Amino acid sequence: MTARAVMVLGTSSHAGKSLLTAALCRIFARQGYRVAPFKSQNMSLNSAATAEGLEIGRAQALQAEAAGIRPSVHMNPILLKPLGEMASQVIVHGRIWGRLSAAEYRRRVEELVPLVADSYRKLAIENDVIVLEGAGSPAEINLKEHDIANMRMAAMADASCLLVGDIDRGGVFASLLGTVELLEPEERARISGFVINKFRGDVALLAPGIRALEGRMKMPCLGVVPYLDRLALEEEDSLGLADFDSLDDDRWSSTLADRPLRIAVIRFPSLANFTDFDALSSEPSVAVRLCRNPRQLRGADVVILPGSKQTADDLFWLRSQGLERPVIERSKNGLVTGICGGMQMLGELILDPEGVESAGSIRGLALLPIHTIMRPSKVTVPVEGKLAAGSLFGQTVGDLAVRGYEIHAGETSYIGQPRPFAQLMRQREPADERVMDGSISPDSRIFGTYLHGLFDGDAFRHAFITAARAFCRLGPARELNHWESRRQESFNRLAGAVRQSLDMAKIFGWAGLRYRPSRAREAFERVG
Repeated sequence: MTARAVMVLGTSSHAGKSLLTAALCRIFARQGYRVAPFKSQNMSLNSAATAEGLEIGRAQALQAEAAGIRPSVHMNPILLKPLGEMASQVIVHGRIWGRLSAAEYRRRVEELVPLVADSYRKLAIENDVIVLEGAGSPAEINLKEHDIANMRMAAMADASCLLVGDIDRGGVFASLLGTVELLEPEERARISGFVINKFRGDVALLAPGIRALEGRMKMPCLGVVPYLDRLALEEEDSLGLADFDSLDDDRWSSTLADRPLRIAVIRFPSLANFTDFDALSSEPSVAVRLCRNPRQLRGADVVILPGSKQTADDLFWLRSQGLERPVIERSKNGLVTGICGGMQMLGELILDPEGVESAGSIRGLALLPIHTIMRPSKVTVPVEGKLAAGSLFGQTVGDLAVRGYEIHAGETSYIGQPRPFAQLMRQREPADERVMDGSISPDSRIFGTYLHGLFDGDAFRHAFITAARAFCRLGPARELNHWESRRQESFNRLAGAVRQSLDMAKIFGWAGLRYRPSRAREAFERVG
């Protein structure tokens, strides 16, 4: 293993490990070093497809983007996708390895350690530095025996560790000190410093606490990172969904012609790839609401059924919550869209003869002329193409390009004359594959697609908003965001804030690399 390693650990989930790792990746890259992210084991329903058609955690795809490189399956060799309280689908090197209970996974996790080591070795040979991300907290002592994502991985990579605490959630001093106190002496020795993250206010007020904590922990504070609002960068897990909810009653209840387009996204218990709607929720002409009951759907112009890791279970849940009738009513008076599992629910029938999710069949909402058969193998592939009909919601949009990625186990077929949503090119080796994707209802009010990331493209998102507003007899959007450029600005804003807040020379020194402040200023001169 040739690369040096720096590891970002957290006192808890959602402490900011993923974005801090992304920031460090961009900073190392801007200094001219070859850098790659790595997380040995990730648990998330938010995933991405690599160019090779393999599945990894979305956070590692984001971190690769920050580093300016293509995502690789070796950046996240193990991905756990929860199937409920006690089981997960286990993805190893991008493919389904098994469906295991928590107890079964603990018994078998040692089988995966050589595969993790092999992935890390491949990245280390190709790069100057690896920025590793831990999982949850390294101090979860009830799980430590089989934990391969935190201190065991730090030892394997011989990494110097940075411990991150989230002050926005409160109790940051206790959580930092408590984490260190619960580690073994040799583990504690690997933590070279700590960071306070998401701070709002006057940093001078923290100084007495920081000095006391440095004395108690016997390690330095490398800085305080400010809370950064409105970053166009996806969250690692669903703990970030509270910020995503747009429940401003004034915006939702307005009757003005230029009011926001009201979009209700069904918040399934097994909601997957919730970041599909980040770009939509950022638009000033749109109000996005995550909904779990019929009351929250009232007044919606568009209802979206998003992706689901447990399509059958979430369809049962939708019915148990009394949401089926409001969705069907909205299809008569408004607009309905289904993404991946949501599209499957909009069809006539979902069949599961091999028990991939729940053996047997389940009746769909019968809003699209399709049916789906669940298969044990999964389609995981980046795609691009164009709209098949040249229109959205009956509004002409022309030869509109679309792109995204597919991650699904179902195989969907048309009933009767097909009216597909898009013509796609699946980017596969050794040759690309042309396919028809999704379905549009005869009245054009409803469409479904397998495309995750569909709304990230500015052209499609703008056309979707424009067509939906026209259908709903709303005035044209006064302003439309440019998500793709805003995303790059967000990477730079994040990395610039981290660079200015932390002792970067010390962090670079941990990796045996030289930090050049003048080069950093030049690289981030437009950050703001």
